[in-house]
Amino acid sequence: MSNKNRKYSSKIVDGVEQAPSRAMLRAVGFEEEDFLKPQVGIASTWSMVTPCNMHINQLAEAAAQGANSSGCKSVIFNTISVSDGISMGTKGMRYSLVSREVIADSIETVVEGQGFDGLLAIGGCDKNMPGCLMAMARLDRPAIFVYGGSIQPGKDRTDVISVFEAVGAHSEGKISDIELLEVESKAIPGPGACGGMYTANTMASAIEALGLSLPNSSAKEAVSSSKNKDCVEAGEALSNLINQNLTPRKLLTKKAFENAISIVIALGGSTNAVLHLLAIAYEAKVELSIDDFTRIGKKVPVLADLKPSGNYLMSELIAIGGITPLMKTLFNEGLLHGDALTVTGKTLEENLDSVEDYSKDQNIIKNFNDPVKKDSHLRILYGNLAPEGAVAKISGKEGTLFKGKAKPYDSEEQAMKAIMEGKINEGDVVVIRYEGPKGGPGMREMLSPTSAIMGKGLGDKVAFLTDGRFSGGTHGFVVGHISPEAHLGGPLALVEEGDEIRIDTEKNEVSLEVDEETLEVRKKNWKSPKEESQGVLRKYAKMVGSASSGAVTT
Repeated sequence: MSNKNRKYSSKIVDGVEQAPSRAMLRAVGFEEEDFLKPQVGIASTWSMVTPCNMHINQLAEAAAQGANSSGCKSVIFNTISVSDGISMGTKGMRYSLVSREVIADSIETVVEGQGFDGLLAIGGCDKNMPGCLMAMARLDRPAIFVYGGSIQPGKDRTDVISVFEAVGAHSEGKISDIELLEVESKAIPGPGACGGMYTANTMASAIEALGLSLPNSSAKEAVSSSKNKDCVEAGEALSNLINQNLTPRKLLTKKAFENAISIVIALGGSTNAVLHLLAIAYEAKVELSIDDFTRIGKKVPVLADLKPSGNYLMSELIAIGGITPLMKTLFNEGLLHGDALTVTGKTLEENLDSVEDYSKDQNIIKNFNDPVKKDSHLRILYGNLAPEGAVAKISGKEGTLFKGKAKPYDSEEQAMKAIMEGKINEGDVVVIRYEGPKGGPGMREMLSPTSAIMGKGLGDKVAFLTDGRFSGGTHGFVVGHISPEAHLGGPLALVEEGDEIRIDTEKNEVSLEVDEETLEVRKKNWKSPKEESQGVLRKYAKMVGSASSGAVTT
């Protein structure tokens, strides 16, 4: 194998002076001929921390098999995961978004340190997927991503969101202790990422649209022969990427990001996609802003009737053909860039050439004449409450205008306590602040309080505002990522109980109906209540930027 294909590993293993390196590698399974092959790192996010990742060790072995059979020498290594679903509603959730940066840094560290010529990463949970992509873009050496796959449904088509919402129903007396235990016990039957169009499935679909994973890699169940085959084929494809020197930044163009945004919108995907696509674009050195979501959202409809706001699960979308028929539909409507290059070595248009349309008797993906929503559900809002922008997720079922009285809380815990004690009523705007990237630190997701509200039957009667995030499983009238955050003295810090707040998702505005003179007085008397953090959270708080630019660390 020529040094052209061993651009990095040759410096690690070639020559007399590198005999110690070769000796170390022999101990981990290298044979003599392996030193002449391109070395590829298989970044596995396996752990028993969460069902999303508990099977990925097996997928990593399959990917390694594919890479080895195509003339490479694979080396499996691990990185971390933090489970959003498990840490949700606790201080542990502060580490979730932080883990995205740790994952990207750790993959970069191993790949650079070991001199790998290529990278295959397998992710199965909300933050390790964008973390993998950020590392790929940063390293810019041949790379491919594999999604760990979606979970199978629980009993009666339940999933993790069913459990969160059951908590609210239980507090309202709508279900008994035994009924809550039944949902808890049966909703999550085994390996795989949460089963609706939540953040994991949203990001898997976005990554496929970016061109960094094989066609329909995003639409396979975790426990399936097709997912195992997907891993083998990805390993084989990595060899071709190395031969062509086809690196991520050649694929991650502005057109590719526009394709990803279009797919996220058509699927009714998570608000977290805004944060993560901005962060990946930053690493890829592509100019992308939150306003690009507004521009593209004006012409792309929501076509997928998927949970959380819709009716169907990812497993049911997989059964009718997955993501590629939707991509073909969007391409035929002129809403995807067909000339965008992908990891197959072909353009998106070429990949879609042989894809068959959805059958006419399915109800999951609507047609353009009868969409779920005629334009994007992801709304970028501005106003005196969010001078640098905010992200709303409005399916249309909640309406497009909400006016109400503020009930501000300085942490998620305070808000959750008020909800569970029945202190939130119809017409309230629940404000949860000091949960931003710096102020949290870590920008926690607010799935517990929003699910509790849903369980209490107030989902269309209450609005939420936060400088934190919302889970992909959240639905209702929610506005997150409010920037600048309260910790920095942003307007959200100045809201007092009873203030009127107006959210208009037609005009894309979020406004505090308080005069400027009053706000100036409040500003003079304001002090951030947050204490200094320690350890990794302290480092993160000092380095992280605004949510409006992806909450990247610089």
